[in-house]
Order: sequence, then structure tokens, then C-alpha cells
Amino acid sequence: MVVRDRLRKLDRKVSKENGLFAVKVLLATDGSKDATLVTKAAIDIARGTSSELHVVRAWRSVPSTRLESYVRTQLKQEARESLTEQVRRIKADGGDVAQVHLKEGSAVDEILGLAGEIDAGLIVIGSRGLGPVKRLVMGSVSGGVVHHSSYPVLVMRGGQEAWPSKRIIVGDDGSKAAKRAGELAASIGKLFGAQGLLVRVYPQLPEVDLEARRLNARMIDDELRREESELAERAEEIEKYLGLRPKIRVAVGEVAAELLEAAEEEHAPEKVLVAAGSRGLGTIQRMRLGSVSTKILYAAKGPVLIYPRIPGAVEELP
Repeated sequence: MVVRDRLRKLDRKVSKENGLFAVKVLLATDGSKDATLVTKAAIDIARGTSSELHVVRAWRSVPSTRLESYVRTQLKQEARESLTEQVRRIKADGGDVAQVHLKEGSAVDEILGLAGEIDAGLIVIGSRGLGPVKRLVMGSVSGGVVHHSSYPVLVMRGGQEAWPSKRIIVGDDGSKAAKRAGELAASIGKLFGAQGLLVRVYPQLPEVDLEARRLNARMIDDELRREESELAERAEEIEKYLGLRPKIRVAVGEVAAELLEAAEEEHAPEKVLVAAGSRGLGTIQRMRLGSVSTKILYAAKGPVLIYPRIPGAVEELP
């Protein structure tokens, strides 16, 4: 119930502020070589939207040993120094840190817990990183944050040339979460004059007999026109509130593949931000989009923005 109330509160903020997220951006740092990219994105977004910037560094001790106290002290000190250095870099780059947070425990749990405490409007995190002792894959952390978050998450990847994004690709399945993802992505894109594209994808239809195919073709053609009209309305709403009107596209195929293919067009894929709702329902067979966001998260070459499912939304009831 608490999570649902928080998310509805966030949803109201997004609606009231015409697509701009709430006033707190949470930067989750791990001291990795990718920290520069993640930090730059967080600074730009916080500054561009007049949001508070919070920085969190989570660290975890080792299993109990005879040297547990010594090791724990060393790990905590390393994490504190890493956080201090991160804040120093942020300030050197012209950023303003509202508050720093040093947390002990699971990175996923601590990041999400803090996001709830401060009522974050956006979590910014990297896709890979360095652990306190050895080089660790950060994918499990960013993936865990995305899949369990009640707040929008921006996962940065693609190297130093990936930011700022030049294009915004939004997977729109008609759900409320997808709509909010589009508004939030457009808010970010507006800061840098990025181009936008709303994409709605239908699954590939199975082969049927000739007569059924003719009937289905007419029905599908009508449905596609309706969907294109709805997508155009979404684009118009974004233009009205944010001054950025994205192009629209209705396609037939595998959703994640179509979105990733669209990201390969016009600009290097690293310069493209792909956005989607974490779980939604399509208009045909009310298909779940959860697996789509997972595929995008791990296959996209550039930044990925995932907006969480909105509990209680009519279009997302099973």
C-alpha cells in the first residue's frame, strides 16, 4: 500500500508538472570508470529541471571472519573515500549536491530504500561498475533496481559519447506507464534539443487461410489506423506541454527488436535514449510488456529509461 501511494503521488506530480519529474534526482554511484558518464547525466538533468541532486554509495561487508572488524572498516573507508571523490567531481563540474548518502547493505535494497525515503523523481545508475575489492558486473544491480523500483530509472551506458542523447525512442503500448515514460523522456530530450519517436508495435500475425486473411487484413488495417491516430494524439500532448513533438510509427514485429532497430537509424545507437514502461498492456490480446523492457535494458547500446508500472491503472489490470 505504501509503494502504491508513493507511485500515485509521483504520477500526480508528473501530470501536474507537464511531464517533468519530481524535484529529486538520485545518483547511484559505485566508483567505477563509468561514473563520469552517469554523473554527467545526473548533473545535467538535475540542473536542467531545477531538481535536487542526491548521491548514494552502497557498500557491503564480507562474511564473518577473524578479520571481520578490520575488513569492514577498510571497506567502509574505501566507500566513503569513493563517495567523497564523486562529490568533489560533481562540484568541479558545476553540479550542486543536496545530500550524500553512505549505505551499508545490498546495493539494490539500499538504493531503492533511499529512493523511497527521499521520494526520488528519477534514479540514475550505470550498467557496469567496480566493486570495493574486485571488478564486478554491475548489470545485476542496475537490473535489480529497474525490476523492483517504484520510481523511474535511467540506466546509463554507451561510453562517454553517449551523453547527451540526440534521439529519444519511446515504446508506447497504450499503457499509462508508457505514456509517463514518453513524457519523462521528452522532458530529458527537451534539455538537449533531441529528436523524438513514438513507436507502437504489433506482434507478427500467424498465417491463416485466404478468406480469413482477407477479413483479418481489413480488421487489422482499421485497428492500425486507430492506433496511429491515438499515437498522434500522444505526440500532440507532448508537443503541447514540452514543446517537443515526436514523430510516430506503427510497426508489426517483435517489440524489443523494432525499438532497438529504430535506435540504429540516423544516429549512432549510443546516442539514442530508449524509453518504455516496465510493464504494460497492448490493445491486441493485452500483451505484457515486462519482458520487452528487460530485453531493451540488456540489449540497448545507449541509455535506457524505464518507467515503473502504475498500480491501479485500468489498462494494466490482468
